[in-house]
Amino acid sequence: MSEPPRWAGRSPAKDVIRAEVWQRMQTAGVGIGPVLGMIPTFVGADLAAWRLAQHPAWSKARTVKTNPDHAQTPLRIRALYEGRIVYTPVPCLTQDFPYLRLDPARLLEKGISFEMAATPQGFMAHGERLEFEQIEPLDFCVVGSVAVSRAGGRTGKGAGFADLETGIFRALGLVSDHTPMATTVHSLQLVPDAAVVIEAHDTPLDLIATEAELIETSCTLPRPGGVDWPSVRPDQFKTIPFLSRLRDRMTSGAA
Repeated sequence: MSEPPRWAGRSPAKDVIRAEVWQRMQTAGVGIGPVLGMIPTFVGADLAAWRLAQHPAWSKARTVKTNPDHAQTPLRIRALYEGRIVYTPVPCLTQDFPYLRLDPARLLEKGISFEMAATPQGFMAHGERLEFEQIEPLDFCVVGSVAVSRAGGRTGKGAGFADLETGIFRALGLVSDHTPMATTVHSLQLVPDAAVVIEAHDTPLDLIATEAELIETSCTLPRPGGVDWPSVRPDQFKTIPFLSRLRDRMTSGAA
């Protein structure tokens, strides 16, 4: 019997829909590599990246934030070739520094291929290490998803990293209500609207790109403000090395 996903149990209702999506992808054979417990890499991820890049908001973006997962590697490659600055978090936020910056001009100067730099191993080796306060205002944000709805709801793998990051960005003024929030998924990751309820701390999606279509959600729900520090779980402070000092800086007004 396989072990449950690492972050199972924090939201039982979302655990159910995640399990259904992971099983659906495994049965259909559209997952690439491990699927259970992951932001799944999927057949057609490059096509989903292409579809997302056709949106005018992407064309206008100079700075792009993506999640660190393999499923979004095609999107990072595209962004670098198009001359965009790419910001991506350390996987699972397990280092003393939270973020990395990929500048295509610097990569070219160093002879580092965009294909290499865009992978999780590549950006950890070649990205510029940053604190949250060193990140520029973000023009376009991409989050990883396990299940999404056409209404703009989403769930990741259950760790809460995306919501935490977005709250920090909002508190620091790096994103606004007008910053597009997007994801790329396989069409089998689309679920009914009622299956993923958008809660007060969630940031709804504006754009969902699959291998088959680009969805504009037109979601008008209010975006959350900053970070609700009392609601951050004790295990997050324990496993994310920089989180306590970031909270202290932000709540003391030093940020």
